[in-house]
Amino acid sequence: MTVERKDETGGHEFLRVAEELRARMADGFYPVDTLLPSQTTLAKEFGVSRDTVQRALRALRGEGWIQSRQGKGSWVVRNQRIQSSTPRASRSRRQLTLGPLIAEAFEQSDVTLDIYTLTSESLDTHIHLQAERIRAGIIAPQRIALRLILPSAIDALPYPRGVERRDDERLRERLRGIAETHITSLDKVLGELHREKLVPSVSYEFRHAPFAPTFKLYVINGSEVLHGPYIPLVRPVMLDVHEEVRAVDVLGLGATLTHHVRDGRTDSPGSTFVDGMTAWFEAVWELLTDESAAV
Repeated sequence: MTVERKDETGGHEFLRVAEELRARMADGFYPVDTLLPSQTTLAKEFGVSRDTVQRALRALRGEGWIQSRQGKGSWVVRNQRIQSSTPRASRSRRQLTLGPLIAEAFEQSDVTLDIYTLTSESLDTHIHLQAERIRAGIIAPQRIALRLILPSAIDALPYPRGVERRDDERLRERLRGIAETHITSLDKVLGELHREKLVPSVSYEFRHAPFAPTFKLYVINGSEVLHGPYIPLVRPVMLDVHEEVRAVDVLGLGATLTHHVRDGRTDSPGSTFVDGMTAWFEAVWELLTDESAAV
């Protein structure tokens, strides 16, 4: 994925490594109960020192993603769980995760994604993966349309906030930086697909809504919905290389999502849920958001 990179003396490389490992575990790339690659292997892959990898792993342990034991490495104890009642999902996927759902969406000629989320961090990861597939000639969508709703006033959100120091502005600055990084990254990757004439029609628009997200919503190609709560919890947050603070935050990556499919029956639970959440997104988009940007 494309993110802003700073040298290790600036103290941000371990955050980049932790972010990528977190996304891989959430999506099942590293399944629960499997060992992560060795610190030496990860350091070589990410082009960083072992000390940087160790700091990233420390952050992930604090968030409950992994457990470690001296001499035995680190293994995964949590991922992104997606529960689905549709028979199609259980037949076609051994383990239902976000990556295959997005990949299937991009295998269509017309790709539409309507997303309501806190930072678009996991979305950014998956869009970049699909861009790589497009460049490799594996898939060839003719149109990509992404609409993204994010919260407008991060300073007014009830989270994140410090436990010992409730008004710790650094937590909000961190969240704001994450959101801005991924908004810019999405703009860049989608714009490149259009400018390089790999996808004839590309549109990307994000708007701000004046309320705190309590759930994450993906409406995929108008026929599938992923929905899941942001769960408040107290967790350690790494602000930089040297400082960790306890904060009240919400869990996005790692929270259970539910998967619903419009199945052709208007009165089925899946179709009813998809119709309802699609209508919700359209109403919020048209009536409650401020226009922010379009490409």
